[in-house]
Amino acid sequence: MKILITGVAGFIGSHTVKYYAERGNRVIGIDNIDSGTDARLKYARLKELGIPKELIQEQKPVQSIEYPNFRFFKADLQNKEFLDDLFGNEHIDVVCHLAAQTGNSSSMENPKFYIDSNIIGFFNVLEACRIHPVNHLVYASSACVYGMNKKSLYKETEVIDSPASLYAASKKSNELMAHSYSNLYKIPTTGIRFFTVYGPWGRPDTTPVRFMKSIIDKSPIKLTNQGKPSFDLIYIDDAISGLTSIVDAPSTTSVPYKIYNVGNGISIRFLKFIASIEDVSGCKAIKEPVEESDSYSSHSYADITSLERDFNYIPKTTILEGISKMYDWYVKYSKLID
Repeated sequence: MKILITGVAGFIGSHTVKYYAERGNRVIGIDNIDSGTDARLKYARLKELGIPKELIQEQKPVQSIEYPNFRFFKADLQNKEFLDDLFGNEHIDVVCHLAAQTGNSSSMENPKFYIDSNIIGFFNVLEACRIHPVNHLVYASSACVYGMNKKSLYKETEVIDSPASLYAASKKSNELMAHSYSNLYKIPTTGIRFFTVYGPWGRPDTTPVRFMKSIIDKSPIKLTNQGKPSFDLIYIDDAISGLTSIVDAPSTTSVPYKIYNVGNGISIRFLKFIASIEDVSGCKAIKEPVEESDSYSSHSYADITSLERDFNYIPKTTILEGISKMYDWYVKYSKLID
């Protein structure tokens, strides 16, 4: 199988490349590496995959020195001509689209950036899959599409008409666009609504990394409702297990369109997560109460019965195990986290 993975310098993308490259698949990776303060972390992830920064050039293939079956392109998905050439020359079997501008609050500061990247970029990927047919397009959506839904257990069948940010709206748009292309052109597409993924090489703006950094740096952690809210945390290895089981599966439905939650299926209180970091690190958290936001449910977790039923999916990593591995990584690479 030859697989194209977008967003390979990102958290989930870099782990996905590692999985397929080590398995022996032919892997092509794309990333534009344009996320400002996160760029150092992105280059470090690429270096772990055998792509040194000094070898990277715009739209030029870089052969990994770690994995002979992995090549990387620094390119932007808004460049339709580049994608057309790449798909036409490479004869790709499966596309795993993980590239996106992420984060709810940042989308308020630069909305056009999100529209260009998350909607125009995804449109170009869909068009490339239409013109150069592939066996399966798997793309990252997000649990944020559930928006202002006040339920605790989120099912894929929920109505998602109340996105609480432009980022959430862009992810819902991706799902609608994929549905249209699946129906019109019979392109097998599967959207994955990731819940909170944590672990080594995680994004600095995510709650798990921010909490760990604050505890170790002895800076205050802002807590709503005394830290009683809870969220669905899934360790990166379990997230990759769910993702790859979907990527590897052929589409068998008459209308080849699916959506799956990828989460842990349980809800962890902020206070318990913080206490686990304290136990692992030996540092004490400084908690600072703040007003509670009404934008999101204070308790939420993924219904993963569809993933369990269709792929025998079982998350295996406990919170303490996951935090221990994340802490070991953080101690080594904390200089990359601003």
